[in-house]
Amino acid sequence: MRLTLIQEVNHMNQEQLVQAALSARQAAYAPYSQFKVGAAVLTKDGKVFQGCNVENASYGLCNCAERTALFSAVASGYRPGDFASMAVVGATDEPIAPCGACRQVMLELGGPELEVILSNLKGDIKKTTAAAQLPDAFYLKPTE
Repeated sequence: MRLTLIQEVNHMNQEQLVQAALSARQAAYAPYSQFKVGAAVLTKDGKVFQGCNVENASYGLCNCAERTALFSAVASGYRPGDFASMAVVGATDEPIAPCGACRQVMLELGGPELEVILSNLKGDIKKTTAAAQLPDAFYLKPTE
């Protein structure tokens, strides 16, 4: 199955962004855990980048959906401050919670005010921000 994981939209609401994350979840490669996650990040200029988790037999080499979506946007030229919102969907009882590594990347690339919409397959929603997801975050000053 091949999916187009970049979309351009003029306006996207919360439900549509969650649907984009749910769609990305279908592309997840999770042969070991069967735990599929999808993410979608909306840029301020209206592009949507989707990501899914990608597992590897050497678990330390796995990549989460949140980072896949953000890294795809960075590979297309987007930088910190360019992102408006991000949705993440997984098969959890409560709205999914990002791992610590994803929280750090979401905060650095998305900025503290990045809207983060967490959901599950039942449609439960938790809205938060990147800063709220990672209090007392680690920061370095960029040198570029």
